[in-house]
Amino acid sequence: MTALNNKYIEYYRTMVTIRQFETMAGELFADGKIPGFIHLSIGQEASAVGVCSCLRSDDYLTTTHRGHGHMIAKGADLKKMVAELFGKKTGYCKGKGGSMHIADFSIGILGANGVVAGGLPIIAGAGFSIKMRQTDQVAVCFFGDGASNRGPVHEVMNLASVWKLPIIFVIENNQFASTTPLQEACSIDDICIRAAGYDMPGIAVDGNDLLRVREVALQAVERARQGEGPSLIENKTYRIKGHFEGDPQKYRAEEEVQHWQDQKDPVSRFAEFLADQNVLTAMLDQQIKDEVAARLRDAVAFAENSPFPEPHEALEDLFASN
Repeated sequence: MTALNNKYIEYYRTMVTIRQFETMAGELFADGKIPGFIHLSIGQEASAVGVCSCLRSDDYLTTTHRGHGHMIAKGADLKKMVAELFGKKTGYCKGKGGSMHIADFSIGILGANGVVAGGLPIIAGAGFSIKMRQTDQVAVCFFGDGASNRGPVHEVMNLASVWKLPIIFVIENNQFASTTPLQEACSIDDICIRAAGYDMPGIAVDGNDLLRVREVALQAVERARQGEGPSLIENKTYRIKGHFEGDPQKYRAEEEVQHWQDQKDPVSRFAEFLADQNVLTAMLDQQIKDEVAARLRDAVAFAENSPFPEPHEALEDLFASN
C-alpha cells in the first residue's frame, strides 16, 4: 500500500473512531451513565478530520459544545475523554468539566466551550501569542452557523485581519442554530462571503467531502504559516442527531434527516471512495471497526473503574498558585 493510501486509511480510521465514540456516548447517556448534557457531531466527521489532519501537534485549536470529533481528530486520549464524560477524576478536567469543557494543552487543544462563540476570543489570544513568539504555528477555531451571527466572531475576525494573525476560522454550517434553521437566521446562503469584509479569503465547501475539506484547509494552513494572515472556511454539513441528546427535533422533518443520512453520510462516502480505489476491502473495513470498538470498550472500562473526585477537591485547579 502506498504512503498516500496509508494516510487515507488513517483518515478513515479516525472518522470511524469519531462515529463510534459519538454513538457510544449517546447510548451511555441514554443509560444514565453520563451526567449533564451531551451534543453529538454524528454526520460532521469529515469536517473534523479534514481540517485537523492538516495540523501539527503544536498547532492550537478551540472547539465548541459539539467538540468530541475535533478532540479525537487532533489526537486526544479516548480513555481520558470517556472518563471526563463520566465525571471521573481520571478525566481530562478531573471530572469537573464534562463533555462541553474538555481540553488538552499538550496537543494544542485549548478547550471545548459551552458558550456559543466562546472559542473566538481564546483563539485570538493564541494567534497573537504565535505572532509575538515568531513561530510558524497556526490556530484553528471551529464554530457553528449559529455562532457566526454573534459579536465575538466579527470582532475577532476583524482583529485577526488587522494584525495578520495565523488563524483559520472554520464554520461548521450544520444547517441549524440549536432549533433555528439557517435561512431564518441568515440573509445569505454562504456565510463565508462575510470574509470579504475583513479582507481575508473565504470559501464554502461540501463539508461531508473529506478530501475537499482537507484541500482547502491545507491552503489556509500554508497561508497562515507563511505569515499571510487568516482565512475563513465554511464546511456545509449536517448533524444527524438533535441539538442535544433528548432533543425532540420538532423543527425538522424526519425525511430530511434520512436523506442526509442515506445520501450524504461522510463516513460512508469516504468508505465508498476508498473501495472504488481498491484501498479499502470489506475485510479491512471490518478489522478497523472491530479495532476501534475494542479501544472504546477499554476506554469505557477505564472510566467505569475510575474514582469520582472528592468533595474537598472542588476548588482545586481554579486558581493559579504562587
